[in-house]
Amino acid sequence: MKRTTLLIIALAALALVALACAPAATPTPAGPVKFAFWHSMGGTNGDAVNEMMKRFNTAQAACIGEAVFQGSYDDSLNKLKAGLQSKDVPAVVQQFDLATQVLVDLKVIAPMQDFIDKDKFDLKDFEQNVLAYYAIGGRLYGMPYNTSNPMLYFNVDMFKAAGLDPKKPPRTYEEVSKAAAQLTKKDASGKVIVYGYSMAIYGWFFEQLLAASGGLYLDNGNGRDARASKAAFNSGEGVRILTWWKEGYDKGYFGNFGRPTADTQKAFDAQQTAMMIESTAGLRSRLNAAKGKFELGTGFLPRPDEAAFTKSGTIIGGAAVYIMKDRPQGEQNCAWEFVKFTVSPEIQAYWHTASGYYPVTKKSYDVKEDKDWVAQYPQFLTAVDQLHAAPNTRATQGALSGTMPAARQRIELAIEEVIQAKKTPQQALDDAAADVTKLVADYNKSVGQ
Repeated sequence: MKRTTLLIIALAALALVALACAPAATPTPAGPVKFAFWHSMGGTNGDAVNEMMKRFNTAQAACIGEAVFQGSYDDSLNKLKAGLQSKDVPAVVQQFDLATQVLVDLKVIAPMQDFIDKDKFDLKDFEQNVLAYYAIGGRLYGMPYNTSNPMLYFNVDMFKAAGLDPKKPPRTYEEVSKAAAQLTKKDASGKVIVYGYSMAIYGWFFEQLLAASGGLYLDNGNGRDARASKAAFNSGEGVRILTWWKEGYDKGYFGNFGRPTADTQKAFDAQQTAMMIESTAGLRSRLNAAKGKFELGTGFLPRPDEAAFTKSGTIIGGAAVYIMKDRPQGEQNCAWEFVKFTVSPEIQAYWHTASGYYPVTKKSYDVKEDKDWVAQYPQFLTAVDQLHAAPNTRATQGALSGTMPAARQRIELAIEEVIQAKKTPQQALDDAAADVTKLVADYNKSVGQ
C-alpha cells in the first residue's frame, strides 16, 4: 500500500477517535424568534409605537420584536432599497401610502393576502375604503397601520367673534371664501394680521381636493383598472381647485406660509389664520397647542359644491405595514402575528387615542378607552364621519404609481406658479401633467411595463 494511502487512513482514524472522545455538542436551545420592525413615527407617535411593541412582546412568548425608527418615510424607503443586496432588511416595515406600487414592483414583499388566506383572517370589520387603497387586483399587499385624511380646522372663538356659526363650518369653496373674508383681520396700516383661511402648498392636499371633487389623478382609473400611463389631474376639477386657491390669495383672505405643513400649523396655533386644512393625524397636537388659548373646531374637507359630498370623498392617507419576503419563515410568521396584534380592537383604540390616527377596524370604537376619548374630544369624530361618508370609487381609492412622490413635488411647483401669477391654473396643470406623464412612462419602462 502506498505511503500516501496509509497516511490518509491514519489521519482518518485519528479524526474518528477525536470525534468519539469529544464532548457531545450542546443543542441550540429553542427560544423566541427575534424580528425587526422598521417605522417612521417620531416624537409622541414613536413612543406609542414602542408601547405597542412592548405590549406585543408581553402578550406572547414565541416572538420578540424590536421597533427601530428609520427617519422619514423617504429615508426608510431608501434604507430598505440599500439593504436589499446585503439582506439587511427587517421582517416587517411601515411605509407610506405612495410606496405601495414601488414595493410591489421591486418584488420584495410577501403579499399580505397570502397570510390572510392561509390564516383565514377575517377582514369584515375593517374600513373597506382603507383596505381598498392597499389592494391591487383585489389582493391586499400591505396592512393599514396608521390612517388619516385631511379635514378643516377652525378657531371657534374667531368664528363667534365674526358672527359665524361654529356648529355649521363652511363646506364648499364658496362658503370657505365668504367665511375667510369675514375672518380676515388687518391692522391700522392695512396689513393682514389674521388670515381667514390657509393651506400649505402640499401635493397631498391637491390630491385630496381633487378626489373630493370626483376627479382622477392618473388615467386608467387612477392606475387601478390598468397600470397608469399618463396624468389626468389637468381636468376641470383640478383647474377649479387652483382657480379658487388663487382668487382667495389675490383677495388677501388666504394665507400662504409655503410648502412645509409645519409652518401653516404654527400659524394656526398662533392664531394668525382662522381656518386651515390639515391631516387628522395632527389633531392631538393641535388640541394640545390650543389648550387654554382657544377652542378648536373641525369640519369636512371643502368641496367645489354641495353635490360633491354625495358623489365623492377624501382619500385615506398615512401608511401600511409590509412583510418582507426574503426573511426566514419564522420571522415572517412573527411579523404576521405582530400585524394581527396591531389591528386588534384594543390596540387600534390605544393607537387612536395616543396618536390621532383613526382606527382601521370598526370594533375599536366600542372599546371603552376609545369611547371615553371621543367623548372628551368630539373633534375626532369628524375624521371618522368623513371616512364613512366617502363612497368607495376610483377617485377615493387614490392614484397608484411608483412615481407619486415625484409627481407630488411637481404639483407643488405648479401651485406656486399659479399663486405667483407666472401661469394660469390650466397652463400650470397642463405643464405639470406633461412632466408627470413622462415620469410615469420612464418608470413603467424601468420596471418592464
